[in-house]
Formats: sequence, structure tokens, C-alpha cells
Amino acid sequence: MTARFDRRMLLGGGLAASAGALMPLGKAIAQRRRTAPSDRLQVGLIGCKGMGWSNLTAVLKGAGVEAVALCDVDARVLAQRGPELQKLTGRAPRLYDDYRRMLDDRDIDAVIIATPDHWHALQLTDAMSAGKDAYCEKPLGNSIAECRAMVAAKQRHNRVVQVGQWQRSNRHWADAIAHVHGGGIGRVRKVKAWAYMGWMKRVAPQPDQPVPAGVDYDRWLGPAQQRPFNPNRFHFSWRWYWDYAGGLMTDWGVHLIDIALLGMKAQVPRSVSALGGAYGYPDSAMETPDTQTAIFDFGNYSVEWEHAVGISQGPYGGRDHGVAFVGETGTLIVDRGKWEVVPETSDGKPLTRAVPVTKSADNGLERHTADFVACIKDRTRTPACPIESAANTAIVCQMGNVAWRTGRKVDWDADKGRFGDDGEANALITPRYRAPYRLPR
Repeated sequence: MTARFDRRMLLGGGLAASAGALMPLGKAIAQRRRTAPSDRLQVGLIGCKGMGWSNLTAVLKGAGVEAVALCDVDARVLAQRGPELQKLTGRAPRLYDDYRRMLDDRDIDAVIIATPDHWHALQLTDAMSAGKDAYCEKPLGNSIAECRAMVAAKQRHNRVVQVGQWQRSNRHWADAIAHVHGGGIGRVRKVKAWAYMGWMKRVAPQPDQPVPAGVDYDRWLGPAQQRPFNPNRFHFSWRWYWDYAGGLMTDWGVHLIDIALLGMKAQVPRSVSALGGAYGYPDSAMETPDTQTAIFDFGNYSVEWEHAVGISQGPYGGRDHGVAFVGETGTLIVDRGKWEVVPETSDGKPLTRAVPVTKSADNGLERHTADFVACIKDRTRTPACPIESAANTAIVCQMGNVAWRTGRKVDWDADKGRFGDDGEANALITPRYRAPYRLPR
């Protein structure tokens, strides 16, 4: 017989979390429970809407995995997800409104972090400090400095971290990249990546409002600047505000620019320039641009990013998203559903072998979460999207936003890890956390 779901199981209790408790967890990692390959992996979820729930249900499809805890600052979300998870597993999960209390739970081996981007750095570094392995949603960080801090924490604590750039686990993306690496389209001089989001429309301005019942808004804001509650800055649409995210450049860009970087075996560009703005919806409440183009110069080739809100017909036959590797003998186009190669021709003859449309035949998210579990059980394995690679991709995407926000081309000094002597651009490397929160060092 399954246990009855009881909202009184909610743990974490608002006032019990003092400002002093916001410092890194102090319990020794040696006290934490360790998972042997034969044990069942006990997982907790931090951030239970949207992709968090998708990630958890995907993880549960793996053998030997139990979901034992949920955490969210919105009691309404917990009231929905708690019974849903109990129905899936036959077991009532422990519920938390403070992720730090979840990390204190020795029985939890790994956590899924699916909160807004501005929370990733604190929650991931705290999770690793607490001895937990972690699956962290993309983009890894909301700033260049946060990405560096998380990589440093991974090196200190040696935990398994998988970042949710799940396209790396789709077979057809890997096949497309292997074709580029094998010289199938000759030398590549340009890569294009794009996301045309026709389903997105204008975000209508709304007045500030009282905080909804059951929402711990101060905890939701976390290290972000104090502001009155506005529904446009809350569930889902927080993506369009600099305090919490980087718009489509980081939301979809990390997926697709990641493929561009993998295909070119690239790290960081020499320079970045960007343009765009509120071209589609001038009176929208979005802070991030609804239309944007960024050009990343890698010396002997370029990577171009473009996105548009409210338009579905993108390049190469109207694809609303994708990556195109433009080579001297052909162009390879790949998206979430398929890939193909269109040859260049000379005197009517193709310069390379055409690859007809080849469709995806697997579930990238399920393969990605299964890879995460496998890496925990066999710690000699490297995750499909390790934190170092995810940090590099997120940093490149952040560069595109830095170029747009400064309104000029920015040059990157890879040796110094900064934008030369550009004070305005360098000021955007490190976020300003509100007290008492501190950027992990």
C-alpha cells in the first residue's frame, strides 16, 4: 500500500534559514553517504517545473534509481509534483522549500538542479561541497565568472557533474559531427547556428503585484537584485531578464553553439560582435533582444548566431532551428530531427558525397540522463557533457551578450581571461550578488 501524500511533510521552514546559513555547507564530505555500484541511486530534484520535471522522469527510466525528494520555493508547485511523483513511484517524496536542507539529507546521492540560471552557481557548488553528484540544467552559469567558479569547485570536490546539453547524447548529432571531422565537406570556413521561435510572442508589460501565496520570493530571487514581484519575471519568462538569464542567446544558444564548437573543435573566439534589439516587439517587457545576430571570429573561420522571436521560417528551407557547417565541398545541416549534406558542385558535378536526410532515431534526454547515472556508478567514465565543456560553451554565449550589451566588437584575451582593457565589457564578467550571498570562489 502506498503512503498517503501529506503537505505537512514540507521541510525547510522559512524562518529557520538564517542569513548565516547562507554560507557554504560546513559538514565534512567524509560524513556523507557514498553510493556503491550495486546500491540504488537516491535522487532529489531542485526546481520542479518544466525541464526539472522532464529531467527527473527521464532519470527514473534508468534501472536502480529512486526519486526521494523534491525542492521548490513555490508551495503550489510542490503540492502538484508531490502527488505526481508518488503516483509514479508508489512512494511519497520528502518535500523541501530550501535546497540546503535537501543537501543535508545524507540519503540523497545526487541532485538535479533545474532552477533559473542565476541560481546554478550557488546550488551546484553547494551540492558538490555536500558530497552530491549533480545533473545541472543548461546554461551552466549566468556569467563568465560563475562558470569558472563551478569548474573550480568540481576540481576541488571531484564529483560527477552532467550538464543538460542533451543533444550531445543524440546519435544523429554525433554522426553529423563525425562527418565534419572526417572531412566530408572539406575545410569549413563558416558555421551558422540559429533559433527562430515563432511560438514566442510579445511579452505584455504588467504592473508589479503582491507575491503569490505560497511563494518564498526572497529565496527565489536569491543572489539577484532585490525587486518588487512581477509575473513577467517569474515562472518561465524569467529567461528574458538579465538578472536571471541571457535570453535566447543562452537559452537555445548553448544547445546549438555547443554543436558548432564541437564540430570545429573550438574553444573561445578572438573577438565577438553583435547587433539586434526589440525589432519585433518594441513595446515588449523583455529586456533581452527579440532579434539578435552575433559573429564569433576564430581566426580562419567564423561562427554566426541568429535568433528571432515571433518568426518560424529560418534558414535552409525554413528550419526554425539548426546548425549549418559550410564547407568548401558541401554544407552539412543538422537540427533536432535530422541531418543531411548538400554538396557544392563544379561543372555540374558534386564535389562531395551527398547525405540524404537522416532522421533522429533515439531520445537524447533519456540517453543523457542514463549516461549521468552510468557515470555515477562507474566513476572512471566521463559524462557526455562534462562541466568543463559546458562552461566553455556558456562562456562563449555570454560573450555574444557582452558584445550586444556594450554595443561594440569586443576582443578576448584568452591568456588573461578578459576582454583586453575594455572596462565596460570586463565589468560584465562577474555578477553583482546582493548580500548576504557571495559568488563562490
